[in-house]
Amino acid sequence: MNKNIVLIGMPGAGKSTVGVILAKRLGYQFIDTDLLIQSRTGLRLQQIIDSQGLPRFRDIEEQTLIDLDGQNSIIATGGSVIYCPKGMAALATNGIFVYLQVPLIELEQRLADMGQRGLVMHKGQTLAHLYQQRTPLYQKYAQLTQDCTDLNAEQVAGELEAALKRYFCDVVHSPDLM
Repeated sequence: MNKNIVLIGMPGAGKSTVGVILAKRLGYQFIDTDLLIQSRTGLRLQQIIDSQGLPRFRDIEEQTLIDLDGQNSIIATGGSVIYCPKGMAALATNGIFVYLQVPLIELEQRLADMGQRGLVMHKGQTLAHLYQQRTPLYQKYAQLTQDCTDLNAEQVAGELEAALKRYFCDVVHSPDLM
């Protein structure tokens, strides 16, 4: 396993929390793209969205992904990463996408205070609408999907570690590669 593991999924899915745990388990570096954006701009995500708008935020996010130079890293992305085709292509050059799938009802419980979170959504848009809109895009990009229903971060990381080992073993032993 020498590729980056790129975690994608809805806000509140646990990408950052699971990512840190998984990085420790695998001996990988951990990169959080939301934190990179905040570091680059000096602003919290919600401040960027409020002051500069969604299109500008997406431009900043995409450029951050394009500029990212991670090796043997667990990369926790923002939930809106799937709207950045050039950024997703850049991440795909040395990474596999893992979709952390969480049911909407669990996300609603986890995201009680969405206003401070920096959610990339239009005014008046609901979390349910965002979930419905994004789910097919996460599924499209995902090479692995990890069901996180009723699991804590440690459990998700453990299951994901085993799934990644199986995935890489299957890839190495694939008849297409021999």
